[in-house]
Amino acid sequence: MQIYSIDTGLFKLDGGAMFGVVPKTLWQKENPADENNMCTWAMRCMLIIDKDRKILIDTGMGDKQSEKFFSHYYPHGKDSLMSSLSKLNVAPTDITDVILTHLHFDHCGGAVKMNNNVLSLAFPNATYWSNEKHWNDALNPNAREKASFLKENILPIQESRKLKFVCETQNGRTPFSENISIQFVHGHTSSMMIPFIQLHNRTIVYMADLIPSAAHIPLPYIMGYDMFPMITLKEKETFLKEAAEKNYILFFEHDPLISACTIKKTDKGYRKNEVITIDKMNSSV
Repeated sequence: MQIYSIDTGLFKLDGGAMFGVVPKTLWQKENPADENNMCTWAMRCMLIIDKDRKILIDTGMGDKQSEKFFSHYYPHGKDSLMSSLSKLNVAPTDITDVILTHLHFDHCGGAVKMNNNVLSLAFPNATYWSNEKHWNDALNPNAREKASFLKENILPIQESRKLKFVCETQNGRTPFSENISIQFVHGHTSSMMIPFIQLHNRTIVYMADLIPSAAHIPLPYIMGYDMFPMITLKEKETFLKEAAEKNYILFFEHDPLISACTIKKTDKGYRKNEVITIDKMNSSV
C-alpha cells in the first residue's frame, strides 16, 4: 500500500473564526493574519493506493463556484486536485473510491465538476462514501451550516447512484478496508468521519476538521465553526491521549506548512512533536 499527500490549493478564512475563543495575540504566532484578519489555509487531501483500489479522501473546494463565492475565500496557489493527481500519473477515471469526511464545501467541492453548466462526477468510476446521518443533515441544513452545504456538491452524487454509506458502530471504529477504519466524531458537524490508515505498522489519522492544523493541537484551540464545541473538546481530549500513547501520525487537511506530525504530552498539554513527510513513508520498512 502507498499513500500520498494531495495538495488542492490554498484559501483564506477569518482567523477569529478558525481559532474560536483563543485570543489573537496567541493564535497569530501560529498563523499570522493579513490586514483583513484572514489566515491562509491548505486544502490537503490524501490518495491511498491499496492493491487494485485508488482511494481519495476528500476533494478540496473545486473550481465550479461563482466568482462572487470565491471572492469570500480567496482561493490561490499553484496546486489543484487534478494537477496533483496527474503528477502521480493518476487519472480521474482511475479513482475507485472517494471518502468524504463531511460535506462542507472545502472538503467535497472537487467531487463534482461543471462543464457547459452541466454537473457531473469528477471521478466517474468511483464509489462515493458518506454516512446517512450526515448526508441527511447536509440536505436539510441548520441556519449556521447552510452556507457550507451546497446542493451542487451533494445532489449530483446522490443522483448518480454512486453513493454508499458507512455505518457508524456503537463501539469502536467501522472497518472500511483491510488497512482503513473509520471513527465518527460529532463536535464539528454531525457524524464527521475520521479515517485511520495502517501503513508499515504505523497508524496515520486523517484529521479532517477535528484538528484542522498543528496549531489546533492544544485543547482550547477549537474553531468557531464547530457546531458543538464542548463535544469537540471531549473528542479531542480522548483522541490526543490515545494518539500520544500509541504514537499516531496526525495528517492535517488545513495546515498551510506541514502535512503531518506526531504529538507529545508536555507540562503545558499536548503539543507537536516530530514533523512527518507522508510520501516518504512509502519506502519505509
